[in-house]
Amino acid sequence: MIPVILSGGSGTRLWPLSRGTYPKQFLPLVSDKTMVQETILRLQGVDNLQAPIAVCNEVHRFLMAEQLWELNTQPDAIILEPIGKNTAPAVALAALMAKSADDILLVLPADHVIADITVFQEAVAQAEQLALAGQLVTFGIVPTAAETGYGYIKRADEKIAQAFKVAEFVEKPNMAVAQRYVDSGEYYWNSGMFAFKAGRYLEELEKFAPEMLAICRQALQQAEVDADFVRLNKDLFAQCPSDSIDYAVMEKTKSAVVIPLDASWNDVGSWSALWDVAVKDEHDNALTGDIIALDTERSYIHAENKLVAVVGIKDMVVIETADAVMVAPKERVQDVKEIVNALKKAQRVEAALHRKVYRPWGHYDSVDEGERHKTKRIVVKPGAKLSVQKHHHRAEHWVVVKGTALVSKGDETLLLSENESTYIPLGVVHCLENPGVIPLEMVEVQSGSYLGEDDIVRFEDKYGRK
Repeated sequence: MIPVILSGGSGTRLWPLSRGTYPKQFLPLVSDKTMVQETILRLQGVDNLQAPIAVCNEVHRFLMAEQLWELNTQPDAIILEPIGKNTAPAVALAALMAKSADDILLVLPADHVIADITVFQEAVAQAEQLALAGQLVTFGIVPTAAETGYGYIKRADEKIAQAFKVAEFVEKPNMAVAQRYVDSGEYYWNSGMFAFKAGRYLEELEKFAPEMLAICRQALQQAEVDADFVRLNKDLFAQCPSDSIDYAVMEKTKSAVVIPLDASWNDVGSWSALWDVAVKDEHDNALTGDIIALDTERSYIHAENKLVAVVGIKDMVVIETADAVMVAPKERVQDVKEIVNALKKAQRVEAALHRKVYRPWGHYDSVDEGERHKTKRIVVKPGAKLSVQKHHHRAEHWVVVKGTALVSKGDETLLLSENESTYIPLGVVHCLENPGVIPLEMVEVQSGSYLGEDDIVRFEDKYGRK
């Protein structure tokens, strides 16, 4: 059985923590592990597991690779989507990469919380047996309340082992319809988790979405393989129809079965959902960071950088990051995505970027900025190296705070230690490397007429960036 980790979401409803370049699945939202890592860890103890296949957006490739590396997990492949095309093509790519048509794919979105691991693993074992028999299995979450934010799966009367034949998939209902579904006992929340043989999925996709399958095959045939990364041809993959597994296959196949799953599942799709699964104090507040809460109840408050003080609030969400503060009633948190839409429309970087930006070599934090200057705190991982580059519009002054920096500028090579500095004039080709065994910390002061991140001309890059 091959775990297929789907990591294509943007998590806009969890802004400002979750952003385009660093979405929720790569964040430690419910424990000290990220949601991608929790997805892998809850499989510990499952028999007959092969190396996972991860599918993610190309811009998240180093996040995915590093988070798997932190778990000592060697993926079979990390498939990089240049354009998101929903779940059906993503799973088709994984199925095409399976070594055998009889390999079972266990398809798992990377942004779920499952509290009862034992029950989940028992359901996975049941799904494996059904998949071996040629069934296309989905996991239906036993609903705990009428929810309008989920799609639903209606079970048929016919039962196969611990599963039911699927009668139909239904869209997100209004509250009255959702209540009727829950009262009937015949409906489950659609989890987006699946299990089936790679070959069976491809057979059904060939039957119901042949163009999608053909383009996925071509995209893989023309893909560039770089270590664990499988880089799809962008122009070719852009032609692929966009569709979910539900629409493309599961609603049409006669082999769909649903296993009821009651394992304290949550897709953490909003701040209120995150409050549901968080540890709370005696006033039902979920508090993270430096917070003083007086006369406050049933609220979710998260502080990353500053003291946050609240008085007399109830059922609220307050999120503080280095560059943004978001405040909303819990009942309105679904509308946070409209803030992200407004930021995108205004072309503001806060829609996609945090003030702290992660790169394959480490990260930087823009701590101050003016019309013709910018100051960054830069951390470079041991053994890591920035690209060989130059800038047309800015000069840079580097001061080493901790560790050792190997600097190349023009024909000159320097080894700088703590409290030493160097100046990079405008237009000079340069490079920064950490030759040491501890992180390199330094301060960079930029000055010039234009300080945008796109003022970089790369000549060489060990991470394959253009």
